[in-house]
Amino acid sequence: MGNTSAPRAVPETTDRKILELLQLLSSNPMIVVSGTRMAKQIGVSRHTVRHWVNKLRALGVDVKGHPRTGYHLQKSADVLIPAVLRRRLEGIPFGKHMHHFFTIGSTNDAALDMGHSGAPHGTVVLAEQQTAGRGRVGHAWHSEKSHGIYMSVLLRPGIAPVEAPLITLVAGLAARDAVAEQTGAEPDLRWPNDLMLGGKKFGGILTEMHAEPDRVKFVVVGIGINVNHETLPADIRGLATSLRMETGRAQSRNELVVRVLRALDAYYNQFLRQGGEAILRRFSEVSSYCEGKRVRVATARETFLATTAGLDSAGVLRVRRENGKMEPVLAGDVREA
Repeated sequence: MGNTSAPRAVPETTDRKILELLQLLSSNPMIVVSGTRMAKQIGVSRHTVRHWVNKLRALGVDVKGHPRTGYHLQKSADVLIPAVLRRRLEGIPFGKHMHHFFTIGSTNDAALDMGHSGAPHGTVVLAEQQTAGRGRVGHAWHSEKSHGIYMSVLLRPGIAPVEAPLITLVAGLAARDAVAEQTGAEPDLRWPNDLMLGGKKFGGILTEMHAEPDRVKFVVVGIGINVNHETLPADIRGLATSLRMETGRAQSRNELVVRVLRALDAYYNQFLRQGGEAILRRFSEVSSYCEGKRVRVATARETFLATTAGLDSAGVLRVRRENGKMEPVLAGDVREA
């Protein structure tokens, strides 16, 4: 978990009317909708409709048809449309302030900037593609267009900085349970932030905060999940996977976002009400890495072999070195040995 620097300019979100056009097409799959009807319903000119259709095609949305005959989708587009998601998220804060980007550098960067600008608790940033996605310890995150979930959530928990690392475990549990519920698979959690299936990583959590010495002003939780990737770059193929590769079928990204945010709301509120004990207990139940796992720990100073020995009250992993010495892993990578 990192503390953030000064704010940057917040990029512009996807034009709401483009999303309305996409929502209209998505709600009528296989049905040809005339350009005239689209223009009238959305409140723009037919020329603008044609321009936006071409823009959607360039972004990878498979819009069929022609200005003279009308447009349609072969199937409902699995684009993360805030208006559609909001209807499924009524009653929780994560559906109220959603920002969508077709392409962005990093959803975490955008959410951090929004946090500095006063965005409210529960603000969600979604992207179809990231050009500078990143993971923990400066690792890059492969963000293929419209195949994964690239999402950041802004939280204002009113906790002390020492408690903030538990937010990473909260988010990991939410993503893990959402995937299990949707796919029937049983993901593993590699402490502190990796989602695993078949020994390979398919998702991760990147938590960053802006804090004063005695209180957290806000936390941004980045959640990246490889959903419908059919293949991955050669340099990570042996280490990473996707839900489609593991289950053999495509998964609805919209459905998974809803499940993740609902689970996040439940775990987050449990954490605020009850403290970290229940979160630590649940994480230990579903993670094979918490206790008794032979691991290789890589820190900035050294790499060593150890056996995991549970989590402390702050959510920090304890390991027992080969010489019997017990110590916490305050920073670094933990991999199965």
